Amino acid sequence: MRIAQIAPLYESLPPKLYGGTERIVHYLTEELVRQGHSVTLFASGDSVTKAKLITCVDEGLRLKQACGDPLAYHIIQLQKLSACVREFDILHFHTDYLHFPFSSMLKIPSVTTLHGRLDIPELQDIYNTFPYQNLISISENQRLPVPQGNFVKTVYHGLPENLHRQGDGRGGYFVFLGRISPEKGVERAIEIALATQTKLKIAAKIDKADSAYFEKKVKFLLDHPLIEYIGEINEQQKTKFLGEAKALLFPIDWPEPFGLVMIEAMACGTPVIAFNRGAVPEIMENNVTGFVVNSVAEAINAVSRLTYLSRVKIRRVFERRFTAAYMAESYVGAYHSVVGDTFKNVSRNSIPILNKPA
Repeated sequence: MRIAQIAPLYESLPPKLYGGTERIVHYLTEELVRQGHSVTLFASGDSVTKAKLITCVDEGLRLKQACGDPLAYHIIQLQKLSACVREFDILHFHTDYLHFPFSSMLKIPSVTTLHGRLDIPELQDIYNTFPYQNLISISENQRLPVPQGNFVKTVYHGLPENLHRQGDGRGGYFVFLGRISPEKGVERAIEIALATQTKLKIAAKIDKADSAYFEKKVKFLLDHPLIEYIGEINEQQKTKFLGEAKALLFPIDWPEPFGLVMIEAMACGTPVIAFNRGAVPEIMENNVTGFVVNSVAEAINAVSRLTYLSRVKIRRVFERRFTAAYMAESYVGAYHSVVGDTFKNVSRNSIPILNKPA
């Protein structure tokens, strides 16, 4: 198939540090190319890909100096797409609902993977206004707040099978990986670590929006000798970081739409102790890949049961459910379904094209 992947522009593909959505779009793009598809990626200029790259800004916007209006580059991205839209069989958007007015004008089929939370009140009006957009969820739980959405499939995230290797947990420490923000629960991770007298290594970024929370609620907790704050780490560093860990702590307090870090831990054979929120029960296999708990007290009790889990079995669950190859095949199935539905009664010659810039 001839596929356009339209990525967010906040991070390069792959991202240099944090960036879950961009990481998944990268893995999907590269796997689609490997499987023989013709893929064009609309992304930042510092992206690295085997697909054809159409640059929409010179570098990822989060690291770009003095970028006051990131939406401007996403509008440029849509214009560049419109100039060559006839070249594709399917458009795959990862830019939330930003493109809806644009893609609604096209007869060419498109799908939109929703990577974020959907329990925001304003989204009711969005999905009521655009009821025919083909949506792909990243978990069944993610869909619940917008049952009126036109969801065509759920596709779980996947990682390249050989990206990480199985570790042995020899470090004996817990890890917290991701973002330091109220909903991610780093305070609860610290509480679990201290209650079990286990070292906790925290590899996480701090967004500007969460800096006040960090200063007031978290920073002083990092002074304890059992707590080590590392900062952001890259993909290569994760294999050792996760593989040598006793367990990943995932004590979230929000409706997590997927939880990429859980399958990163599984790829390393590392158990996860995760709170029962959002997609956690879908992604985790309780008592196999770790433990799904409902409180800090339950998490503390689960620690003593970690030794009963098999790292080999955890890795096998990853290989069976969460590889990039499996993810790409699932998306291709969705593409064929949408393309077939779109072209039953529509000629490609009827595709409108937005005016090119002068």
